[in-house]
Amino acid sequence: MPILTTAIATFIILVLIGVIVGLIFNRGGRGWLGRQVAQATGVGDVTYALVGIAGSFMGFHVGVILELLPSVLLYIAAIAGAFLTLILWRRA
Repeated sequence: MPILTTAIATFIILVLIGVIVGLIFNRGGRGWLGRQVAQATGVGDVTYALVGIAGSFMGFHVGVILELLPSVLLYIAAIAGAFLTLILWRRA
């Protein structure tokens, strides 16, 4: 059972990382006019949160592939993955 609880905890932490990074990126990275245009086109907090979640999962799994042993480094890789995915997504 410890593997299941660890997997659920990791899943919840990655979702929270993605949501937090997505909201910070959406709210902090735009000016007032940019937020108004984003709301008019339907690209808002939910979209940024979902893209951030996807990025956090990608960053976490890249960290696993690179064999980052302490779990703290895996979560740092998840944060970096979320930021990188959001940066690339915003430029597209």
